[in-house]
Amino acid sequence: MKNITKPNDVPVLLQALITLIQAHRPAFRQERPYRRAVGLILGELFSFARHTLTQGLLALGITDGDWSAWYRLFSRTRFDETVLGNCLLQETLVHVPPTEPYATALDSTSFHRSSLKMPGTSWLRDSRYSAFRPGIHRAQRFVHGAWLTPLQEGYSRAVPLRILPAFPPKAVPADQPPQREWEASLTFLHWLRAALDAVGRSKQKILALGDGGFDVLELWRGLPEQVILIVRTARNRRLYWLPQSDPPPGPGRPASYGERAPHPSDWLHAGLRNWPKQQVLVRGKWVQMRYQVLGPFVREGLPEKPLFLIVVKGMHRLVGKKKQHYKHKDPSFYLVSAIQQEGQWQLPLPIETLLAWLWQRWEIEVAHREMKSGLGVGEKQCWNRRSAVVSIQWSTWVYAILLLAGYRTWGLCGGPATPARWWPGAKRWSFNTLWRSYRSALWGNPEFQALWTATSDNWWKKETWLVGLDNSVSAAARI
Repeated sequence: MKNITKPNDVPVLLQALITLIQAHRPAFRQERPYRRAVGLILGELFSFARHTLTQGLLALGITDGDWSAWYRLFSRTRFDETVLGNCLLQETLVHVPPTEPYATALDSTSFHRSSLKMPGTSWLRDSRYSAFRPGIHRAQRFVHGAWLTPLQEGYSRAVPLRILPAFPPKAVPADQPPQREWEASLTFLHWLRAALDAVGRSKQKILALGDGGFDVLELWRGLPEQVILIVRTARNRRLYWLPQSDPPPGPGRPASYGERAPHPSDWLHAGLRNWPKQQVLVRGKWVQMRYQVLGPFVREGLPEKPLFLIVVKGMHRLVGKKKQHYKHKDPSFYLVSAIQQEGQWQLPLPIETLLAWLWQRWEIEVAHREMKSGLGVGEKQCWNRRSAVVSIQWSTWVYAILLLAGYRTWGLCGGPATPARWWPGAKRWSFNTLWRSYRSALWGNPEFQALWTATSDNWWKKETWLVGLDNSVSAAARI
């Protein structure tokens, strides 16, 4: 295989990965499980079939011997997932100054399973079907909390910090109790807030981005201090103005709600003429957004939590190099936490910052696609109550450190050149470029020498080559 990575980048990429792996050593109880974990990370890179534990061992050439110790890495408490998250968080703090908000994204995702007895599985709505013809599938549901890297030319990446189970009550019993999506997201936010406080960043704000599924009263009510939540809300959400500051005299308690406010979609036709415009750099291109900041409001059932409403008008703009076709985007509506300063309710961050980060929530959806299709997260068939959960968290952690090592080496827009002659590559390096760079860098070492090389006519010399190739063929053939 031709080495397409720059010579100066090869040791840097591998050194960044080794440094990250060594930083997570405290999460493992003993040295032997830690060494097995390092081997499985390399097995994930060289598994070209399904990313199961067996395929990873075959990719490493471990065809003889007892595999029980490798499987016990997941079925027993050989490592602590919470400590893995703490170590990974420590590594990300190097890239975020204490004065800047720590941007995160929240989303729920499901991993398809075909078994009716696997712990944590239940019948869930299948997102692979269309909206007008929904379907169901057997799957495990998790809530994913990811760190969004600082913006660079309108680009960002979602690096998973933790992925927590959110199994329904009717799911097959697992090692973790059933909980809803908002409960798992609250667990993640409280853990993140406590972890930042423990390292002396108690004043650093946390910006959490979520879709409409996280616009839940219990989530708003349970937010920790210094956490800013901005979620997409329904176009017909019932909102109320704040009650009067000077309640009228008379018996009874003060009113909790003011007058009923228009629905979020009604503001599009409310006759507002002055819609501010903001140019936002999104993935290397400037996009003009027209918006309105309205409020503060309170939601029905949540009078103690003032919120601001951000209404973003729809866009119908020409795209492409020759500006030959239009791209349409429907209006969107967001609720964001309000803070009180000098007796006045204000936005927690400048509106320019909030609008820029709203575009980056989709990065967590990109991470889900690459985790499942690129690294095979969710393909490990584990039947133990603990391993059915830990295997998902393990694969997600492997994806996170591989991605973070690439980010430390190249940034977001400084990846290696592509092997194609007719295309110089995208401005931001792709995940395929990252996996290819890891493999080419490792195959350059004698321990990971590529086996698919030219053969001579001497069959005595080809015997060693055929024996070594047999392991790779067996792994690719899933035998």
